[in-house]
Amino acid sequence: WQVGNYKRTVKRIDDGHRLCNDLMNCIHERARIEKVYAQQLTEWAKRWKQLVEKGPQYGTVERAWCAFMSEAEKVSELHLEVKGSLMNEDFEKIKNWQKEAFHKQMMGGFKETKEAEDGFRKAQKPWAKKLKEVEAAKKAYHAACKEEKLAISRETNSKADPALNPEQLKKLQDKVERSKQDVLKTKEKYEKSLKELDNATPQYMENMEQVFEQCQQFEEKRLRFFREVLLEVQKHLDLSNVASYKNIYRELEQNIKTADAVEDLRWFRANQGPGMSMNWPQFEEWSADLNRTLSRREKKKASDGVTLTGINQTGDQVSQPNKHSSSLSVQSNTVQSVQSSYNPFEDEEDTGSTVSEKEDNKIKNVSSYEKNQSYPTDWSDEESNNPFSSTDANGDTNPFDEDTPPAMEVRVRALYDYEGQEQDELSFKAGDELTKMENEDEQGWCKGRLDNGQVGLYPANYVEPIQ
Repeated sequence: WQVGNYKRTVKRIDDGHRLCNDLMNCIHERARIEKVYAQQLTEWAKRWKQLVEKGPQYGTVERAWCAFMSEAEKVSELHLEVKGSLMNEDFEKIKNWQKEAFHKQMMGGFKETKEAEDGFRKAQKPWAKKLKEVEAAKKAYHAACKEEKLAISRETNSKADPALNPEQLKKLQDKVERSKQDVLKTKEKYEKSLKELDNATPQYMENMEQVFEQCQQFEEKRLRFFREVLLEVQKHLDLSNVASYKNIYRELEQNIKTADAVEDLRWFRANQGPGMSMNWPQFEEWSADLNRTLSRREKKKASDGVTLTGINQTGDQVSQPNKHSSSLSVQSNTVQSVQSSYNPFEDEEDTGSTVSEKEDNKIKNVSSYEKNQSYPTDWSDEESNNPFSSTDANGDTNPFDEDTPPAMEVRVRALYDYEGQEQDELSFKAGDELTKMENEDEQGWCKGRLDNGQVGLYPANYVEPIQ
């Protein structure tokens, strides 16, 4: 009720406008987090789906594993929907309400703030004027009392002074009398102004409360609106009540439970084990083209240890196509190991690069071989080449280890177009880049790998190293 204290209520109107901005910024930041999380889920799912599909896992367990990537993609879509709801509905709703509730003035500030300020000032002005009169009367009364006390003190001291004549003493007594009269007058005026102030106080309180209630109603609208918006934001963020979100994990659980070890072993036996179709050796007529191909391949085999098994039989038996087999068998060990110092749970610095880019720089491969990798069919009666020799049985060596270390891989660029003439040959266009896996043989052929994973032979003089 003190003069000027209404400014706190007026300031609350300006704070309401600022709080709208704060709430919009809060929602905008959460929407950005939802978007980044959705993008990271999508990138993670895409990268790991490719790794699992190219990796050695097979059958129903592979499908169960891939179900996690499908879950990530679906959850990513839901979080993108959350982001859209936050920005397109909640953010815009606050923005529009703020625009309708607060009207900016040409000279700055808001119309609602000025109206409240003027209302309070008008309601308080009469009472403040009377309060000012009371303060002045009070000051005058206190000054008269002080003067009266001083006059009485002087008169008392003069009576004890024999040097003063009666005339001077009379003046001091008159001064005391006048001071007493001034005290009575100022006191009467002070009491009168105070009474007028008391009489004006009820009207002052009524007028002030009327303006205050208007401000309360305006603030009530904002508080109720904020509560409404926060409830809507909560509904948009709460995926536990979204039926599709529950179905994602119900479907994920079902996919995992469908993984069947017996079924996978049965499939592997039929497609990679004893159940595979076999092109048993048959008599073959001599062919000039066949002789040329065999001659070159035999030399390649002798020098580089590569076995080609893609020759078609002329008989009726045709081998069953296999998802995990290839016509070209290449002994390769190109997996890059992960540095032991890498911590996959280490906090990432915000350098502008995506999570997938950072992880791709740290982890190139997660498996020692891929599904489409084939294995050499060379065999020998020599004891040193028998994977089931006595030394292996004793556990000194690994029957699945490579006999020779792989050659250094080099990136090369094609100088000319080349169309593969055989199954084991690569096709590429001038300017394409590929990886040279083995050096040139006596016939002028190199073994390489395209970026799509295909491995084969190509003429050595058709490419040049990339500097």
